[in-house]
Amino acid sequence: MYLHRDPGPERTMRRMVVLALALLAACGPDRSRAPEGDRTAAGHVGAGDGTTLTGAGATFPNPIYSRWFDAYARQTGVRINYQSIGSGGGIRQYTAGTVDFGASDGPMTDEQIAAVHGDVLHIPTVLGAVVLTYNLPALGGTHLRLDGPTIADIFLGRLTRWNDSRIATLNPGVKLPATEILVAHRSDGSGTTYIFTDFLSKVSPEWKRQVGSATSVRWPVGLGGKGNEGVTQAVKQTDGAVGYVELIYAVSNHLACADVRNAAGSFVTPSLASVTAAAAAAHLTDDTDFRVSITDPPGTDAYPIASFTWLLVHRQPRDSAKASALHGFLVWMLTPQAQSVAKELQYAPLPDDVVKLVRSRLATTGG
Repeated sequence: MYLHRDPGPERTMRRMVVLALALLAACGPDRSRAPEGDRTAAGHVGAGDGTTLTGAGATFPNPIYSRWFDAYARQTGVRINYQSIGSGGGIRQYTAGTVDFGASDGPMTDEQIAAVHGDVLHIPTVLGAVVLTYNLPALGGTHLRLDGPTIADIFLGRLTRWNDSRIATLNPGVKLPATEILVAHRSDGSGTTYIFTDFLSKVSPEWKRQVGSATSVRWPVGLGGKGNEGVTQAVKQTDGAVGYVELIYAVSNHLACADVRNAAGSFVTPSLASVTAAAAAAHLTDDTDFRVSITDPPGTDAYPIASFTWLLVHRQPRDSAKASALHGFLVWMLTPQAQSVAKELQYAPLPDDVVKLVRSRLATTGG
């Protein structure tokens, strides 16, 4: 049985220290990447003496990129070294020209595109869900139900205990503990943050006014962790913690995820089906640049915190050999074989109409 005592200032401080230590531990060396000189052990590259490509960016799609890059290397000998450093870092490295491609869950802004003189294509790869994951042993595995305004107020610091009346109203019959809510958020520039804050800005005028949406924002409360990995571990190790991560990180760590009320008023569980339903809201024209938001979409079955994720590639590549190798990977990525891997890792494959548009765009860019 879970017993709660009023933590008081001293216990609250101790619990914040626990969360901070968890975040610091999670910010240590990325175990998914091998040391320099032995990157094949990480699954980012495969055997072969072909061209080597370098990329950096989003942690959101890192699990599927790792699988794809390894499989492609085994088939073709083209090795792809990818650094999972966050969307903000990916955009910076792409802009600086230190990588062959970038990766981001938040599309580049018009200002960022101007900084590279328009030399960027946003190529969608898969779709994923950003989930509200929490650590409340007292619930015994019960899934909480939350809505956008309530989530916004948790991350604004207005709701401070899990048994707050607003949370209780959304979860009738659930015995909520009086545990203090400890917020974990991203410390690095993050497309996951962009997706999450894009949703909150649509459903909470107060959030839009005070915080807004971006890959990096000024958080009103909470402690920051690096990458989806960092936030995941912080929540996993801290009772009462709540954070936002890509679905696969919560699933693989056996963490609970909240059902979130969508624009149609339905509480929706994050899943392949509900992310695919959200993608149906995307209406892309033939001349699209693919920078489209699908958060808070219409549709009874649509999960409201979903997004495409993009690779950032050059319109005018300087190295023809690398351009050809990257073009080959992008074409391969769109095949049913490659897209089917998405489902295994809790991502949604690109809709057929989006695949056709991307193929058409790649055919005009060559490589």
